[in-house]
Amino acid sequence: MEKVAPLVDALRNEHGVGPVCHELDIAPSTYYRHQQLCRHPEKRSLRARRDDLLKAEIQRVYDENHSVYGIRKVWRQLLRENISVARCTVARLMKAMGLAGVLRGKKVRTTVSRKDGAAGDRVNRQFVAEQPDQLWVADFTYVSTWQGIAYVAFIIDVFAGRIVGWRVSSSMETAFVLDALEQALWARRPTGTIHHSDKGSQYVSLAYTQRLKDAELLASTGSTGDSYDNAMAESINGLYKAEVIHRKSWKSRTEVELATLAWVDWYNNHRLLERLGHIPPAEAEKAYYATIVNKELAA
Repeated sequence: MEKVAPLVDALRNEHGVGPVCHELDIAPSTYYRHQQLCRHPEKRSLRARRDDLLKAEIQRVYDENHSVYGIRKVWRQLLRENISVARCTVARLMKAMGLAGVLRGKKVRTTVSRKDGAAGDRVNRQFVAEQPDQLWVADFTYVSTWQGIAYVAFIIDVFAGRIVGWRVSSSMETAFVLDALEQALWARRPTGTIHHSDKGSQYVSLAYTQRLKDAELLASTGSTGDSYDNAMAESINGLYKAEVIHRKSWKSRTEVELATLAWVDWYNNHRLLERLGHIPPAEAEKAYYATIVNKELAA
């Protein structure tokens, strides 16, 4: 009724309520009932009034999370905020509001393989870590802009899936991925961390390999042409493309860089990850370190 009532309002003076309702295949009494409830919202059912409150909260959560959350994540975020609601209710209201999560598209590969000089595979598709800075994965993707191609590199800490380094560039030369590595090294200062990538020429270059050695990181590379050997990094690329890039056209590299900065901050500190128990990566790391401190105090 909410959708057709404005149409009846617009035509009633010219054609009358009865004829308009007849053409729309609704009873005039239904229209008049709707009008009465609009004037006296306190007479609406408890469910209708609660729906209005929930719609406002759902819209807020959806807007605050880059408008990418689907039913499950909107529901989980509401529960985190102590808003008690059933998943089916969120599904019903989001459908009525026309809200939906983003869908991932296919990834276009950018890797130019270089087998010589590549390190062995220390990961063997086991993308798990018992603590932060035990295992990092690295990859990059591309974005089409009006001014040409922009390349975006990410380095992810596997433990909680936190993005620890990233860079946007107009070139996919080695210096570009080195900048992302330098950011990660500055932010985390790890030693003994396994750094896993594909056999892209940037990651197995002499400059990149030497920087890993200088930082006391252990290089690891997957097999050629096999996305599963760097699945976690490619999964982050897929999320980034779906939640940021595929939703609009981009004018420049600078615009992409600013959007990426905002997304990385949101992803690390607010985005709910199912494998972590529906909490953000930063919260998962904080909980890990709190556990370590508690163990030391108890010892």
